[in-house]
Amino acid sequence: MGFLKRDGDDDAQAPAEPQPQTLAPAEAPHQATYEAGSLAGIPESGRERIERMKQEVARGFFTSDLSVDEFLLVKQSGFEPLGLVLGSSIYHIGWQQAGWNQSQELGVLTQAMYHARELAMTRMEEEADQLGADGIVGVRLDIGRYEWGADLAEFISVGTAVKHRGGELHRAPTGRPFTSDLSGQDFAKLLRAGYRPVGLVMGNCVYHVGRQGMMASLKQMGRNVEMPNYTQALYEARELSMERMQREADELQAGGIVGARIIERSHGWGSHVIEFFAIGTAVVATSAEHEIEKPAMVLPLTG
Repeated sequence: MGFLKRDGDDDAQAPAEPQPQTLAPAEAPHQATYEAGSLAGIPESGRERIERMKQEVARGFFTSDLSVDEFLLVKQSGFEPLGLVLGSSIYHIGWQQAGWNQSQELGVLTQAMYHARELAMTRMEEEADQLGADGIVGVRLDIGRYEWGADLAEFISVGTAVKHRGGELHRAPTGRPFTSDLSGQDFAKLLRAGYRPVGLVMGNCVYHVGRQGMMASLKQMGRNVEMPNYTQALYEARELSMERMQREADELQAGGIVGARIIERSHGWGSHVIEFFAIGTAVVATSAEHEIEKPAMVLPLTG
């Protein structure tokens, strides 16, 4: 998926100090345009499916990928599942030049990976909007690869659209349906504690980790010693992805992020190019009183 071109692969050169290159504000990963009522990115078959779902919702029928426990807890929290919504974007990832010994962010790849996910998310939200949903729970973001497109990847976003039974508007401040990757159990627990999700926020950074020169590697052979160029490169890449995720939460006027995690994958670029992908659910408080449930003790049984 995509190409990485390296310059000057002379392994005898001294390793360069990490030179992180952050994206300038104008080049920062951008969000896909969301338009309420729009079906521009959804194919004809998808539009027909949405029309059928509207008729099914009117007669009380729904489709969901929630487990039985999740489904019951979501309903107990005052939300009705409306239907399974999805978004997809098949994306060709371009190439970018990088020095063999230089640690740096690959902005072209960062932007491509972010934009492809955002396209998939936006189309999923537009499907939910067509159903009159307040939000989408249990969102999954996956990347699929196919034999017929070695340099292509499909970014897929799937979740269950829900609507508040009492008519309370739970959308994000931007007007989009809220999104959350929390489980049904965690979603219900969050609501009972006086919080609600406003959006699934994410940040990413594709980083090339400069290789250690051969002479420097020979000097350190057999020694226990930190490799500062690798440490600094990976540290910087994680920081960039987390900073961008937090920036998205600020734009949603969130009070914080729950369930945050950082996923590291190479996507077939090679061992020295890694994407750090930070994702979590941004939340806001709905009450000054927060009743925290006493956690139940669970003992795993192993055979």
